[in-house]
Amino acid sequence: MISSQEILIRILLAFLLSSIIGMEREFGNQPAGLRTHILVCVGSTLVMLVSFHLFETYRGQTDMDPARLGAQVISGIGFLGIGTIMKEGASIRGLTTAAGLWVVACIGLAVGSGFYMGAVVVTVVIVITLTVVNKLDKHINKSRNNYSLTLRAENVPGQLGIIGSTLGGKGISIRNIRMIEMDDCTVEIVLLLKLPDQMKLEEAIQILNEVEGIKQIVEAS
Repeated sequence: MISSQEILIRILLAFLLSSIIGMEREFGNQPAGLRTHILVCVGSTLVMLVSFHLFETYRGQTDMDPARLGAQVISGIGFLGIGTIMKEGASIRGLTTAAGLWVVACIGLAVGSGFYMGAVVVTVVIVITLTVVNKLDKHINKSRNNYSLTLRAENVPGQLGIIGSTLGGKGISIRNIRMIEMDDCTVEIVLLLKLPDQMKLEEAIQILNEVEGIKQIVEAS
């Protein structure tokens, strides 16, 4: 049987590792943040501990597979991940968060089974992926003259069409677009733009500043 001390260590380790990943998601204002990641990971750890407990309790009385409950966690976490994925127009958001929840569940299962090294290494890899690799991805986009801009504009009919026509007239392509209605008067528009080879971002911002109805323009960090 697993000792009470070992059970405590595994649950606390699951809490610690999931907190590290959850904090990164929390700072990124993602739909699944610190609490969700902790609950998923600690819950997965408990499932594995229950599996081992049942296996030890009924050893010799049944051919129970201790990995069976863990397999159900992997399947079930998909339903939670779906809740973090949102489709807004041509844009799909939340895929990274959904994948993060899935892998956090896997970390919980690893901790619950006592595979500490794998759980810790994967946590480090995830944090690097969500931070360093994310910045590298943005750098690659900029090298290809792709930029993300967030606009605050008047919430009036035809505003998006005016912005699209203005950019298209200057040879600027809209690769992706997302709209969030802030209130009855203001809408937030997030654009991923592909600029012509010789055009600088400052020129594109200047073009947008001349569009009637735009209140504020912010470059994504």
